[in-house]
Amino acid sequence: MNIFSGIKYNLRGLGMGLKNPKLLLLGLLRFAVVIFITIVAAGLILVYHQEILNFMWSRPESRWILWLWYLLSWLLSAVLVGLATIVSYLVSQILFSVLIMDLMSRITEKAVTGTLRENQKMPFWQQLLFLIKQEIPRTTIPVLLTLLLMIAGWLTPLGPVVTILSSAAAVIFLAWDNTDLIPARRLVSFGERFRILRRNLGFHLGFGLLFLIPILNILFLSFAPVGATLYYIDKYK
Repeated sequence: MNIFSGIKYNLRGLGMGLKNPKLLLLGLLRFAVVIFITIVAAGLILVYHQEILNFMWSRPESRWILWLWYLLSWLLSAVLVGLATIVSYLVSQILFSVLIMDLMSRITEKAVTGTLRENQKMPFWQQLLFLIKQEIPRTTIPVLLTLLLMIAGWLTPLGPVVTILSSAAAVIFLAWDNTDLIPARRLVSFGERFRILRRNLGFHLGFGLLFLIPILNILFLSFAPVGATLYYIDKYK
């Protein structure tokens, strides 16, 4: 049931985000920031693609192995663009999206409850540094864990099983990145917030399943803070 509850709250958040002008603007802004940084990073990598390839393997003279060089070139491009996407997500998430997500969560909480509960007031710059400090372990640890699971899948005969596990881990942590906004803002310790995640894995799996839908996942990710805030408010009234 928790899985279906997660799906329901994600859809509720999307519906509220599309109807609320402020939330709609912030969701589109978050989407634009991620896309912009990804395009810039991928563009820089592709500009220096030839130099990187020559550093790894100079173009062979023999036509018999030239095809292998071209194959490596295409594989290198795909890998570098994939890495650029991951790095861009981390950079945009830590430096920009965390602030946008927090604003979306605040707007949602105030719209639903009529008030905004905080443990203490902070100047803007202190608030930004605090959010970045909270976001670093919440973003980097899940990404690194997912990458390790993917590598394990490539190196072991249990590839299909590990692939499923890595996908499940990825969507759970992506969901947690949103449901953790309110407790982080209320200065709950990282350890306690992680325990909350462990006790609600089913919900987070359901909430994150919609992130696996191609193309639409960008839309769900952009407005996920709204549904996650609704869930937290309902669960911890």
